[in-house]
Amino acid sequence: MATIDPKAPVMVTGATGYVAGWLVKTLLDRGHTVHAAVRDPGNAKKRAHLDAMAEAAPGEIRYFAADLLTEGAYAEAMKGCELVFHTASPFTSEVKDPQKELVEPAQLGTRNVLEEANRTESVRRVVVTSSCAAVYGDNIDMRETPNGIFDEAVWNTSSSLAHQPYSYSKTVAEQEAWKIAEAQGRWDLVVLNPALVMGPGTNPFGTSESFALLRQFGDGTFKIGAPAYGMGVVDVRDLAEAHYRAGFTPEANGRNIIVGHNTDIREMATLLRERFGDRYPLPKRSLPKWVVWLVGPMKNKLLTRKVVNRNIGLPWKGDNAKGVRELGLSYRPLDVTLVEMFEQMAETGGFDKAKA
Repeated sequence: MATIDPKAPVMVTGATGYVAGWLVKTLLDRGHTVHAAVRDPGNAKKRAHLDAMAEAAPGEIRYFAADLLTEGAYAEAMKGCELVFHTASPFTSEVKDPQKELVEPAQLGTRNVLEEANRTESVRRVVVTSSCAAVYGDNIDMRETPNGIFDEAVWNTSSSLAHQPYSYSKTVAEQEAWKIAEAQGRWDLVVLNPALVMGPGTNPFGTSESFALLRQFGDGTFKIGAPAYGMGVVDVRDLAEAHYRAGFTPEANGRNIIVGHNTDIREMATLLRERFGDRYPLPKRSLPKWVVWLVGPMKNKLLTRKVVNRNIGLPWKGDNAKGVRELGLSYRPLDVTLVEMFEQMAETGGFDKAKA
């Protein structure tokens, strides 16, 4: 049970990322010194939003160059830190080689960060951003769970390099984290398993897959109909708070599913249409499963017929009780998350190619 000195610096990997941006803001606003590990500290444009947050906050930010796949790259950034947040991991759907582009960066990156924690005497706790993708691969997996819901005891056993490779990468990366943590006794590991992360970014020009999904609502991709694809959603700001509490709550432990809402793409479309339906080509009806099965693979190579069969028309339910009970978490309404993200994207030209 780690008690963290709030005066000690805190390291954040992937500090310019979508999730990390709000975590860094949370830390800075509460007066912490953040060691921001980034690929290129000299890229003033990429870190501009972090600089602006630091300027307006009582905390301080220091940048360190660190490549996820280079052994020893985090030594300088981690020096003197008692708490390490590892948020850096690829989240992309367009990959040619899942092993090289997803699995290795996730697994080897996790190994590099945690083995550096082994070498850094000051470290007392590491918080790893895993994913609900390490809990399940497809919605149909919920039928095999002991309680008919995805909870922290469930592990993804249905994904592979050939099927749901992103989910597979998150699973092997988290397994690597637990393997390293359990082999030592100085620092403890807390893992967060968020559902799909949505909400406005600290960098309004974010490139996360979350923005890519919402863009499909605004640009007309879903105009003919929204598929009944069940999923969990969590606001990025609530996830940042979950990270903070996982880091500074001494009793925090184990895996923690972080999800605000059990929903699906149809409900998301309905909520957005109520606010933006007069300006954007948002879907007005549900897309039948047979249509998704027939057309989906031609529109999106990741939407294979196996994925359609195992997900479309099937609900998703995640149990967030542990985080609410042990970390005191609460969650924003889903419409607030979606509307504020959509508005941000609209203001920054995210739907300029909208199809009328």
